[in-house]
Amino acid sequence: MQQRPMRITPHPSKPLIWWYNRREMIDMSPPYQRKGRLWSQSDKGYLIDSIINGFDVPKLYIADFQMGDSPLNSSRLPYAIIDGKQRLEAIFDFFDGRLVLNHDFIWKRDPRLQLGGLGLKDLKGSHQEVAEIFETETVDIMSVVTSNEADINELFVRLNRSKPLTGAEIRNAMLGPVSDIIRTVAKHEFFNENIKFSVERAGDYNAAAKIVLFEYEKKPTNTKKKDLDAFAGSATIDGATLELAGRRALDNLDAMQEIFLPHDELLSSAGALPVYYWLVRELSDDQRPLVREFLYTFEKRRKLHRDKHIAGHTTTADTSLSRYDALNRSTNDVGSHVGRFEILKEEFSRWRNEKAAQSTLFLNLVL
Repeated sequence: MQQRPMRITPHPSKPLIWWYNRREMIDMSPPYQRKGRLWSQSDKGYLIDSIINGFDVPKLYIADFQMGDSPLNSSRLPYAIIDGKQRLEAIFDFFDGRLVLNHDFIWKRDPRLQLGGLGLKDLKGSHQEVAEIFETETVDIMSVVTSNEADINELFVRLNRSKPLTGAEIRNAMLGPVSDIIRTVAKHEFFNENIKFSVERAGDYNAAAKIVLFEYEKKPTNTKKKDLDAFAGSATIDGATLELAGRRALDNLDAMQEIFLPHDELLSSAGALPVYYWLVRELSDDQRPLVREFLYTFEKRRKLHRDKHIAGHTTTADTSLSRYDALNRSTNDVGSHVGRFEILKEEFSRWRNEKAAQSTLFLNLVL
């Protein structure tokens, strides 16, 4: 059956309090949305300032599922936000008391009033008129009616083309089996519990894309933006190989979750993750429990080596550490991935042998 064309119409005008009372009816995290709460408190406060002072606020776009059952409505809610999540969150935060007016706020109708730093509850107690202006103000909301996910994804990308979306955010809005697998891998608890690098701009999705690409190619490969974009948008992906790559990625992340600590300092850099991932993947089960201790020791040696180099002690330079640092400057090149992995594997073997020799020596001394 031919799908109906997408329809975009103004949603019937409703006050902000109406939307707040129905906040649980809105899916705020559909797959194509940006990750995290990107606005600062000041940014959010400025939006509330604009609303109270009657300035225009950009349109919000929502998927409207009230017209009937839709295959896109996975959350089974009447609405899903397409564009304007940060604005809607700021409005709800002000209602909930998690946000106050910026300290430099000036009410245009009466600049003499000192309202900066007040929340909505404060305004209701001492400046009811200002509170009512906010609660009864309306913003332009566009209802998007479609049963085709491609329409919503394309609309999101088009609306945000003038905004600084990261490559990962745009790929996250793309259709296709690759994006689906990457989203599944990015939801692994490892990305929530163990990593310490930022995920606000879909950093977890970007890291997941790299390791899925490694698994699909069965080897480290280039992970620059153009490579990840081509992978996500490829029309010639082998479905069975992709599915296997996703399963292997999830299995290896299970192992990594056992190795690394919660919000581990060793995982502060997104650039190091693919190499650490491949190291863990290539080691045997009995070697994996030693990985974190080795990496901790290795990173301490790297820091000491860099400090000595800065101090001018070039005669004590370690060739492997110097090469690792050089490779670490271009973390998305295949040569960097392979080179760093080979150094780590060689250093791990040497470190493990030294550790075993020390244990043997200690036992001999005791006996």
